[in-house]
Amino acid sequence: MTSTRPGPDWLADAVLYQIYPQTFADSDGDGIGDFVGIAEHLDHLAWLGVDTVWLNPCFTSPFRDAGYDISDYLAPAPRYGGTEDLAALVEAARRKGIRILLDLVAGHTSDRHPWFLAAAEDPGDHRYIWSGTPVDGFVASPGSRPGWYRPNFFDCQPALNFGYARSRSDQPWRQSVDAEGPRANRAALREIMSHWLGLGLAGFRVDMASSLVKDDPGFTETAKLWTELRDWLDRSHPQAALFAEWGEPAVAVAAGFHADFFLQFGGPDRGLPLRSLFNNNAGTVEEFWQQGPCYFDAEGRGTPQVFLDAWRSAAELTEGAGYMALPTANHDFSRLATGPRTAEQLAPAFALLLTWPTLPAVYYGDEIGMRYLPGLPDTEGSVLGPRYNRAGSRTPMQWAPGPNAGFSTAPAERLYLPVDPDPGRPDVATQRADPTSLLHTVRRLVALRRAYPGLGARGSVEVRHAGYPLVYTRAGRYLVVVNPRRDPAVVPLGGGPSAPGASASGASVPVVRPLDVQGVRVTDGEVRAEGFSYGVFELL
Repeated sequence: MTSTRPGPDWLADAVLYQIYPQTFADSDGDGIGDFVGIAEHLDHLAWLGVDTVWLNPCFTSPFRDAGYDISDYLAPAPRYGGTEDLAALVEAARRKGIRILLDLVAGHTSDRHPWFLAAAEDPGDHRYIWSGTPVDGFVASPGSRPGWYRPNFFDCQPALNFGYARSRSDQPWRQSVDAEGPRANRAALREIMSHWLGLGLAGFRVDMASSLVKDDPGFTETAKLWTELRDWLDRSHPQAALFAEWGEPAVAVAAGFHADFFLQFGGPDRGLPLRSLFNNNAGTVEEFWQQGPCYFDAEGRGTPQVFLDAWRSAAELTEGAGYMALPTANHDFSRLATGPRTAEQLAPAFALLLTWPTLPAVYYGDEIGMRYLPGLPDTEGSVLGPRYNRAGSRTPMQWAPGPNAGFSTAPAERLYLPVDPDPGRPDVATQRADPTSLLHTVRRLVALRRAYPGLGARGSVEVRHAGYPLVYTRAGRYLVVVNPRRDPAVVPLGGGPSAPGASASGASVPVVRPLDVQGVRVTDGEVRAEGFSYGVFELL
């Protein structure tokens, strides 16, 4: 039976930071980031207040999908360094109070993995899904084995066989979840996790977590698989955390995960809650997406209600069992600073991220306002469609003014991806020296979240105004105001006697103490918010 414990104690207060290792920091001048480079910049993360880092896949790979095509789960890719370098990074991070999570690609391998090379020669090998006759979407065998295999994503990513939830007499390749191949793959997942947890890693973010068991209505068999792994994890590694790339937190937490992300995809609404906040159709865009203006729209044409409704529904189902994570962006989705969204619009976004009852996840570089860079060449499978080029969110971290923005000493033409050519591009060093910068704003908000636990993942929330500005109270004690539009706004703080600061007659006349404020005033029972502003207050 799955533990009802929502996770290790540290998880509730975690502030996550996602690192795309290829482009974070290059220590050896080859144009590609590495473990030593990350270790050399841990002071930045500690200063910012980050305590949990998630690394995109860093295992041995042909890199046809940027490392999501793994050929050896137990060895780092040489471009990043050896196992000893990763171990040194984990230890250096631990000394600074930072945990490291790895990205576990559980559902498929590279077609260069020894498991697949063996399966392509052996008709009796069932680690992957094989058909003896052509099937739409299957790929012809590259070896002496006759038949076709099922890929999970690109053709170079054969799907590991975790079985099918439903059998069909006309599709004999559908093995049960308890067949030999699926059992072997479940055991392999445990072995991989044990290996890295034994080296001091703090857990995993699981890629495409809902995709393992095929044709699984309601994810019933998939949930059984992850519940089994979660039970083992709780017994063997009780301080480890398991995050899902699922995009439907209520379902993922019920399936055994400690936490799941709001994503640009997933669930019956196909990722609309996150997209309704941030997607302005100027970065990575799927052709089938149909949505109105996002809430973080300078003209004020959006609404936060889509996100609020989805969050509330998920919160009711996950309460006491797990967490939801709200990211600024990720390696597949547009950065906050995309298209027409300017730097001055970003502080209100971080105010929401760091005061809402979710786990905040900062995508590297968003803390300084790095922008999505359009028009880049396809790099290790980055292009997924005519308007969906993920490379724009994966450009080198901007550490300092000057050549390559301090990312690498390599010639510019040897960089994994080009640095933002804008001469006004933001960088860490410049913003660190400017107390009015976005970087300092993010640091203050992280510190505020830690100093006042009622602003964290577990405190209650009451929405007072779901528009421009968004106004809510946390833990009945803190008032938060977020105005992401250009125009100022004034809203009354009305409410009944149960509202914070209410008088016996029911009129709200709050007395507040500013905790962190940019352009917001609370006077005479009203909130007055300038354009692109936020405020966090304590109710007295």
